[in-house]
Amino acid sequence: MASAAFEEIVEDFEFLDDWEDRYRHVIELGKAMEPLDDAFKVPANKVHGCASQVWLQPAIENGVFRFDGDSDAMIVRGLIAVLRALYNGVAVTEVGGIDARAELGRLGLHDHLSAQRSNGVRAMIERIRDVSVERT
Repeated sequence: MASAAFEEIVEDFEFLDDWEDRYRHVIELGKAMEPLDDAFKVPANKVHGCASQVWLQPAIENGVFRFDGDSDAMIVRGLIAVLRALYNGVAVTEVGGIDARAELGRLGLHDHLSAQRSNGVRAMIERIRDVSVERT
């Protein structure tokens, strides 16, 4: 059920031999992402439960979910980019049906993120799901 953009990340990870290279790739994904406009870095968009500062700005247009995001930590910015690849362009009614844990497991992220980073990813996923439910 993953998007083509997410499948591309999965394929990229298959070619990277070790976690250090994968970690660098996640950071590069974050660097390639457009920064979130400061006007959206407000308390209402802040994700709680993350060790670093994280903001998600969701939008639903014609029943399609997408979000932009930002963080003050490079790896977290990269994780936001991965989540954007997973969720952006999905029908808002299907967001809750995505098994993000399983999809991210295909990248081996659970095994290589600190407990704090894993909690932060969970908090971002919960926020995405909550917003999709609120707006359906």
